[in-house]
Parts: sequence; structure tokens; C-alpha cells
Amino acid sequence: MRVNVAFLSSDVGRLFRKRFAAAARPFGVTGAQWRMLALIMREPGINQGAVAGWLEVEPITAGRMVDRLEKLDLVERRHDPADRRQWRLHLTAKATDLMQRMTGCAQAVIADAVSGFSDAEQDQLVSLLERMRVNLSDEPLLEASHG
Repeated sequence: MRVNVAFLSSDVGRLFRKRFAAAARPFGVTGAQWRMLALIMREPGINQGAVAGWLEVEPITAGRMVDRLEKLDLVERRHDPADRRQWRLHLTAKATDLMQRMTGCAQAVIADAVSGFSDAEQDQLVSLLERMRVNLSDEPLLEASHG
């Protein structure tokens, strides 16, 4: 019997989130906040609606998360020059520094996850996951380099 790939991939994602949350704690942010900061770092100027969709939370939840990160001086909202009703999100210098310091933790979590995999196996895993993501995607995705 084949392993259910949907369950397995969901479980791997859950375990990654759990590990990243534990790694984020000493830096004073939650795992969810780290994910939001990482998303904004990859996509400077992303709007709150796109953040909500990517994180799979309601827009009001994303807004509250941004409020908290703004109070911590980690995120700033800027008006969209094309639509003044929209906010564009950017990291502050403090957040950029924090993300650089957290990079080692992220690398350690990923290294633990692929421990015992050869370089070729790691490349194959990434390639297969990227193909699966394309197969499932019905909308444009952010850049493929999420590692």
C-alpha cells in the first residue's frame, strides 16, 4: 500500500512549523510571525491580502499580525502608489537584522530534516516537490526559491 502523499506532506509541513516555532522563540517572535517576516523579505511590498492568502489566514488575522509586527518595529506599512487604499508591507532595518540572525536557525532546522540525504537526494526531493506544487497550483506562486 502506498503512503498517502497528501497526509505525509501535510505532516512534514506541520513538523517544520513546529520546529521553526521552537527556533523562533528565543528571538522573541512566534513561528507565524517568522513565516510572515520571511514572506515579506522574499516579496518586499506584498499587500496584506496576498500575505493572508499565502499564510492561509483570514485577512483580519493577517492585519492583526501586521499590527503586532509593526508595534515591534519589524514591519512597516506603506501606501501603494497605484492604489492609496492598499498597504504594501516592508521589513524595517530591525527586522532585516533579526532575519539575518535567524538564518542559522532556519538552516539548522532544514539540515536536521534532510539529515542522511545525499546532495543528489536533496536535489531530487526539491525537484519533485516543485513539480508537485506546479501540478496542484491554479494560481501564480511566489518565486520557487523558498529555501
